[in-house]
Amino acid sequence: MFEAIMMICFGASWPVSLWKLWSTKQTGGVSLRFHTLVLIGYLSGIVHKILNHPDWVIFLYVANTLMVAAAMTLVVRYRFFPSGSRTP
Repeated sequence: MFEAIMMICFGASWPVSLWKLWSTKQTGGVSLRFHTLVLIGYLSGIVHKILNHPDWVIFLYVANTLMVAAAMTLVVRYRFFPSGSRTP
């Protein structure tokens, strides 16, 4: 139960971060290293759930993983391809 609460609380912050990135297209203060570490943590949680303790909380891990991946995609898009072109 506490794991689910933790995942819900963490998951509540990602949509806010995604909206801010999407609407402002500003990546200042956003760390790809941090997002990568969080992504690795969520992926590790998914593997743990699959191998050791499968339950419904895995869906929270998957949802959070997808939101972090989306945020990382936006950061890369806006930081390295700001004009919309594919060439830097």
